[in-house]
Amino acid sequence: MANFTSTIKNIFKIEELRQRIIFTVLILIAVRIGAHITLPGIDVAMLKISAGQADANTLFGLFDLFVGGAFSNAALFALGIMPYITSSIIMQLGGVVIPELQKMQREGEEGRRKINQYTRVGTVLIAGLQGWGVSIKLANENVGGVPVVPDAGALFTITTVIMLIAGTIFLMWLGEQITERGIGNGISLIIFAGIVARLPASIFQEVSLVQTGARNVVIEAIVIALLIGIIASVILVTQGARRIPVQYAKRQVGRKVYGGTTQYIPLRVNTAGVMPIIFAQSLIFIPNTIASFFPESASINWFASLFTEQSYVYALVFGLMIIFFTYFYTAIVFNPKDIADNMKKQGGFIPGIRPGKPTSDFIDSVLTRITLPGSVFLAIVAVLPTFMTNIFSVTTGFASFFGGTSLLIIIGVCLDTLQQIESYLLMRHYDGFMKSGKIKGRSGGGF
Repeated sequence: MANFTSTIKNIFKIEELRQRIIFTVLILIAVRIGAHITLPGIDVAMLKISAGQADANTLFGLFDLFVGGAFSNAALFALGIMPYITSSIIMQLGGVVIPELQKMQREGEEGRRKINQYTRVGTVLIAGLQGWGVSIKLANENVGGVPVVPDAGALFTITTVIMLIAGTIFLMWLGEQITERGIGNGISLIIFAGIVARLPASIFQEVSLVQTGARNVVIEAIVIALLIGIIASVILVTQGARRIPVQYAKRQVGRKVYGGTTQYIPLRVNTAGVMPIIFAQSLIFIPNTIASFFPESASINWFASLFTEQSYVYALVFGLMIIFFTYFYTAIVFNPKDIADNMKKQGGFIPGIRPGKPTSDFIDSVLTRITLPGSVFLAIVAVLPTFMTNIFSVTTGFASFFGGTSLLIIIGVCLDTLQQIESYLLMRHYDGFMKSGKIKGRSGGGF
């Protein structure tokens, strides 16, 4: 504890690090303020009533999670940074099947600059489409026959779309500012702030249950202990990696000898990160989203009830989908053939494995084996909120922090941020949060 306290003091001794942290905090405060500025033309009183009746088990609820409640608030930042992330994912997936994008990815800095430009253009287009959808949704909402938007005409649609696009672009710029002038990972920190903003209200609900006698103190202590254990397990698996040794042959250039060293390729147990859960949630919430448009259909609502977060059918299907998407996304983001080709060009080889295709096959087989326990663990973490709600009667808001997207994003961003702070401390010859200075962030530092 003394080491932790001294580390906190050291952080504020470094002027540059102190300024970066303060700058980041101020930007995140601005983001949270924007999440509560309601769009013009909306009856705020009717909106609050309508938001209180909203079903969280829909795509709208998932979207609202990532934007920190701004969507249910019909705020300026209602779309959040999600159009940019969607555009980035499209460009990443497109790089697998579109030769032009593959060529740009190999062009280094110039190629990345072009891809970033295309990503931003895609962000504007996606934000425009989503903003149009939001305007239609708001225009059709009513509470007891009283519309949420009193004058839902063309002017409301145009202003809503323009302001939502502007909000997304502004958030994208703020994220870039955090990356350049703050402590890094700006986009991730914006999503992190939106998720964590829900935590105080969830904790307050749990405390209220204990105070009113609805929850036994012993049961609550067990719940907290389980949460700590789950967090520790997720950190362990997130940091877990299989290191494959790579030997580089010696070569002489002039009078200097290069190579002859051993390096390692770290294959992470959870290479795909949080993306499999996001993909699976996007699909599994479709039945409830469809049911929200047909509230009077008994058959559709019965089918949708099987896919609520309290249903074990939901847990089983959700878990299987996550295992599938873990392998799918890992195959997209990690190409063993490219790794093997680069090693061969640089004169590297895995001891006991021939260069070229045998190396590619070996890396692929190792990756396939370690991805299985990683995907199973990811599936278990994702369905934990269901069991916590059913077994311990944990409130839905607090249960979301026991697993799933919320927990993985929070832990991943915290590890990345600690790594950034650690690097500043070590550059100034201070001890980090661990004296060995070996806190490691996630590979890639993104979602």
